[in-house]
Amino acid sequence: MLNKKKLGLGIEDFKEIIISNYYYIDKTKFIEEILNDGAKIKLFCRPRRFGKTLNMSTLKYFFDIKDKDENRKLFDGLYIENSPVINEQGKYPVIFISMKELNGYSFEEVIEGIKVKISEVFNDYFFIEKNLLTSDREVLKKITTKKGSLAELRNSLKLLTKLLYEYYDKKVIVLIDEYDVPLLSAYENRYYNEAINFFKGFYGSALKTNEYLQMGVLTGIVRVAQAGIFSDLNNIENYTILNKEYSQHFGLLEEEVERALKDYEISYKLDEVKSWYNGYRFGNSEIYNPLSILKFLKTQELGAYWINTSGNALIKELLKNSDKFVFNTLNNLFNGKETVVYISQSIALSNNLSPDDLWELLLFSGYLTVKEKIEMDTYFVRIPNGEIMTFFKKLFVDIVFNGLGIISKLKVALLTKSFEEIVSCFENLVLNGMSSYETDRRYESNYQMLLSGFLYGLEGTYLMIPNQESGDGRADIVLKPVDKNKPAYILELKRLKKSVGKELEEALNQIKEKRYDSILKREGINDITNIVLVFDKKKVFFKIEKNK
Repeated sequence: MLNKKKLGLGIEDFKEIIISNYYYIDKTKFIEEILNDGAKIKLFCRPRRFGKTLNMSTLKYFFDIKDKDENRKLFDGLYIENSPVINEQGKYPVIFISMKELNGYSFEEVIEGIKVKISEVFNDYFFIEKNLLTSDREVLKKITTKKGSLAELRNSLKLLTKLLYEYYDKKVIVLIDEYDVPLLSAYENRYYNEAINFFKGFYGSALKTNEYLQMGVLTGIVRVAQAGIFSDLNNIENYTILNKEYSQHFGLLEEEVERALKDYEISYKLDEVKSWYNGYRFGNSEIYNPLSILKFLKTQELGAYWINTSGNALIKELLKNSDKFVFNTLNNLFNGKETVVYISQSIALSNNLSPDDLWELLLFSGYLTVKEKIEMDTYFVRIPNGEIMTFFKKLFVDIVFNGLGIISKLKVALLTKSFEEIVSCFENLVLNGMSSYETDRRYESNYQMLLSGFLYGLEGTYLMIPNQESGDGRADIVLKPVDKNKPAYILELKRLKKSVGKELEEALNQIKEKRYDSILKREGINDITNIVLVFDKKKVFFKIEKNK
């Protein structure tokens, strides 16, 4: 490609991409499948940053009766131009609303955001005002000036479909992007009941038994079970990452990535790109994250470019209340293994979230991917690739241990063998990260779970290996440096049952007698320090000794 096209990083408007001649991978077959799908309402659940907004923007420009001749030119040379469904281009009024930024700390804040969003949508069609009845004209003016009542806002989408139908004599297509953002925000900030009552009417009035509706398309990350907008719809299809249908239209296929690397003359980096960014499975398709690939094309450097915040409040809550089984499962996932989970394909935002909800959120948020279906609703899942492994470990430390600052201190302390600082970090962790209930239990396993989870934050500097078989036993935790010339550590953890001195001495002898250092020495790592930590509730006693 002699004249490489610009990369439209962060640009999700189809018209802007085409007119500005940004690099574009043709996904317009999506339009054909939408039209051949008999479902009147379609919900697409995908992780953030997988092209949902761009696909919705493409639908908007294809179907919109307004500026239809100008929009027709946008599809020149694309798949849809030669499809029989090109006859549907420019035939319908379209309402397109994105809920992506509609999050807030209070219900009132979200309602103010709704007023702004709806005002913008109504203003796009203010030219129909002269044809309206007096009562409709008054409501239109109130909404466009952001003065509509709560009841008027709740019914505003339905009203606009009616007004557009009467003006154009055509049924209306409604596109709602990231419908679940305000619902997840409401749950996080504890105004969920108010929010669900509003959005049940806001979405539901436009989608349920609406005589003016041609088709409704929604996107989000999860199907919120209690939303109420789906309960009475007989003609709705929910397409998730588990469905074969539409699996190729969100994200990039391997052949599309290969073509992009060739276009930017970096095909030789394909193996690196596969190991770092490949691994998602949507239906039967292997998928790459488009944002990560665009970033890589620009920088030509591997990096953790994917960013996700949606659903993290729910994930944090579930992790905070998780048991040993959940942490052991996460440990297996962090070590590249698979695990079996049950997936119901909908999340009930209630006070009784179950461990199954954790795996479902991790899957639909993009932290996990399906390896294989076992039976109905039961799947093998794994962490998809190196990018997500890195991001997920950092997220895990951040949301469970309230920040990464202490990890930075610990990294420096470990590399410089500042033993007092190392122990101080562990003491702060136990003091702030363990509940009294956990410290009252008999065994040290809870402390090991806490430290193991925390030490995943050392990724890139140290490899944290829990319960590592070495010599004649299993070390509680081995910290193996990525750079073999840096210091390594063996941690043995005990709960205080005898005198402090006796516990410390016996644990140190255990490290030596069972030759826990053998796995490190076999790899040529000889700068090894043994650390024993003895816990008495939230007190930490320690002894440190140079391994000989």
